[in-house]
Amino acid sequence: MDGSTMGELRSGRQSALVPVLVSLGMLVAVVSSLGAPLVPTIAAEEHVSLNDAQWSLTVTLLVGAVVTPVMGRLGDGPRRRKVIIGALVAVLTGCVLAALPLGFGTLVTGRALQGLGLGLTPLAIATARDALLPERSRPAVALLSITTVAGVGLGYPVTGLIAQSFGLHAGFWFGAAAAAAALVAAAVVLPPSPRRAAARLDVPGAILLGAALAGLLLALSEAETWGWHSVRLLTLAGTSALLLGIWAAHELRTTQPLVDLRLTKDRTVLTAHVTALMAGVGMYLLLSLVTRFVQTPRAAGYGFGASVALTGLVLLPFSIASVAAGRVVPLLARRATNALVLPLGCLISLAAALAFALAHDRLWELFTIMAVAGFGVGWMFAVMPGLIMGSVPAHETGSAMSYNQVLRYVGYSTGSVLSATILQAHTSVGRSLPTSDGYRTAALLACGVWAAMILVTSMLPSRRGQGGNEPASTGPAPTSRVPGEDVTRVVR
Repeated sequence: MDGSTMGELRSGRQSALVPVLVSLGMLVAVVSSLGAPLVPTIAAEEHVSLNDAQWSLTVTLLVGAVVTPVMGRLGDGPRRRKVIIGALVAVLTGCVLAALPLGFGTLVTGRALQGLGLGLTPLAIATARDALLPERSRPAVALLSITTVAGVGLGYPVTGLIAQSFGLHAGFWFGAAAAAAALVAAAVVLPPSPRRAAARLDVPGAILLGAALAGLLLALSEAETWGWHSVRLLTLAGTSALLLGIWAAHELRTTQPLVDLRLTKDRTVLTAHVTALMAGVGMYLLLSLVTRFVQTPRAAGYGFGASVALTGLVLLPFSIASVAAGRVVPLLARRATNALVLPLGCLISLAAALAFALAHDRLWELFTIMAVAGFGVGWMFAVMPGLIMGSVPAHETGSAMSYNQVLRYVGYSTGSVLSATILQAHTSVGRSLPTSDGYRTAALLACGVWAAMILVTSMLPSRRGQGGNEPASTGPAPTSRVPGEDVTRVVR
């Protein structure tokens, strides 16, 4: 093969890189879409309670929360390509397991393997920063950050229609086909891993973090069954909190931590991480409520008795609006301070949660609420990569974005479990469906989350976004940098 042919091949792969990276983000959305809308169907076909069926969603998010920082640390060095390919193989295997009619236990196991795919987005962002020129990496990173959010509303109708038309397991076969396509594309197009020294994996840190997160989520999920004041619940929650404290102390002491918590001393980075966590809680509280509400039979006195496919369509405005937010945020970021941009996104999300608490008797109201919610969440997720990447060295991009992503997944898991717990608390003995007050209570809790986040994000350094077309930093962050000054670099 002559030099010109090799050059054309490299150019073709470079052109295909962004679509392939976006396909990884969309795969994360497909994996997520196999959860919430299918929970009632899984409960009916596998003969388990709705609370147990909720674990088909929660276990995926939990595994994602545990493995994402591990994948991020491994992916910051010469093993990035192998980590991405390995995660895709795991997702494909998990989809096949869940697609086979082998019982609820096998389905949950498959969903757990699919959770490894949730660690792909930070690695895709790190790849875009390393492999693309600044003028291409900035919009690519912003797009990747909202792809998983936008893909929720796109993936739900497709998987819902497939499950409704061909059965529950057909939806997982669709996931397997998407994973296989992404695997082939990644194997062909992904560039070589960056030539950096391989970091030693912090195994104790990974074990401590995984045990702590698993314990906290188990405590949340079983709180209603065990009792909020039971010794078992309090012991588990206390032990998990203690493990988190030990993990944090360990991360601050070790020379090669799983997550470099020292970076969170920057107020901008810390705010982005707290926002990711709480936004995840608020987002999945509302998504879980809406998907269960619209499928509730009208005989319950509320709900619409909607099919899985229609449930997915209700979430379609969420995706469309989140993409629209990604277009609007750069325009505002050029003119407004950091202390204004994120609080506005939180305010929009608060409006959506409050609207659901007060008005959900008509289907068009839910379509409108989902559009407002998608705009608010997409707004915030488009901003956060710029906050982080403008504040950390390039060689820490994968780890820092993975930590931000893991906080999203912890938030997603917590929001999912909280919605199920609150609805269970409003389900009378001998009844299978909660009262409508349960939905209102959970929505008001989401309002409280967003109200708190308005206060937190308003404390960002009031630095106006820099104008011009300066590239995102590809080297160590300069010591003279003002925290938060680069919010617009990535979102433009």
